[in-house]
Amino acid sequence: MAEDWQNGGFALYIHWPFCEAKCPYCDFNSHVSRQIDQAAWKAAYLAELDRYAELVPNRVLNSVFFGGGTPSLMDPGTVAAILERVQKHWPVANDLEVTLEANPGSVEAGRFREYAQGGISRISMGIQALNDDDLRRLGRIHSVSEARQAFDIARKNFDRVSFDMIYARQDQSLEQWRNELTEALQMAVDHFSLYQLTIEPGTAFGDRFSKGGLKGLPKDDLAADMYQLTQDLCEAEGLGAYEVSNHARIGAESRHNLIYWRYGDYVGIGPGAHGRVTLKGTRYATEAYSNPTRWLASVRQPEVEKVFEPIPAEEQAIEFLLMGLRINEGISKRRYESLAGEPLPRKALDDLLDLGMINEAGDRVRTTQAGRLVLNSVLNSLLTSA
Repeated sequence: MAEDWQNGGFALYIHWPFCEAKCPYCDFNSHVSRQIDQAAWKAAYLAELDRYAELVPNRVLNSVFFGGGTPSLMDPGTVAAILERVQKHWPVANDLEVTLEANPGSVEAGRFREYAQGGISRISMGIQALNDDDLRRLGRIHSVSEARQAFDIARKNFDRVSFDMIYARQDQSLEQWRNELTEALQMAVDHFSLYQLTIEPGTAFGDRFSKGGLKGLPKDDLAADMYQLTQDLCEAEGLGAYEVSNHARIGAESRHNLIYWRYGDYVGIGPGAHGRVTLKGTRYATEAYSNPTRWLASVRQPEVEKVFEPIPAEEQAIEFLLMGLRINEGISKRRYESLAGEPLPRKALDDLLDLGMINEAGDRVRTTQAGRLVLNSVLNSLLTSA
């Protein structure tokens, strides 16, 4: 009998925790270190792959993602060794996607050639802005010129290249974002991610904001206008949103992220990496120790994860809903009911239909563009209704 995770697929996430500098808006598990023992990290990753291969053997692997941090600081030989070990342990899909995140300041032509030769098939680049003043405000260590050069190098070495941009920045007008997005669309190959600037607690921006700093952030109405402009311009160029913040040409969607959003299983390896793995019919949440030194030491011990806990069925249903309503394809009502033990609340669905927040067709429930703009409210309606 098929297990629930098979509806989404199986992926592997490798977390590289090091960066050249810490961006003030970033709340990811990233650290600045001038000395990195690449051999020790390589050995640790390989050991973890060996351990997980015993836990979840013989699954077809759909995607591998090197995230961070700045994985383009990894030694290409380490990346190649990881991918060689991956293929030894798991059968891989014919269309296996292998993504590596990169920052423009860490891109070298020779290094990128080696990544491609080692098995990387897709690059995701953190460009973030196309004007130098805002790059400095965002704490980025590259210039627009360097970003364009890095992007060109990536294009020469990889067929699939995505990049990230941040909008709703300080003192940014709607017209400025229109001009910048138009420029970005001229660069885009087949996929990019467009995020509104979010002020997260515990970041440098969060601390500054709590003290009354970080002036010039857009009001809600302007941010909403920027979101709508983003949808309109991208749709017109054939790069419609397939998820709240991700845009792609048809067929070029991120296969790795779709496994998350379709609530598949994924192994998380590296400091702070999260995972969802199903063992003997029970889905577990995993979380590795976040401190790099602590994680390296934990690999040599019997208990590597800080968290390895079964997820109650009702929590799985909530996670499935939270992830699945982010994407255009939406969710299966039958799958939700199988996880939750009860159907989605009919009255809440009808109310959301009347408001134009969702579409319903057969077994599928999807959020509309208007619904994705207020996704938290849509989710709250579905999860709190009797």
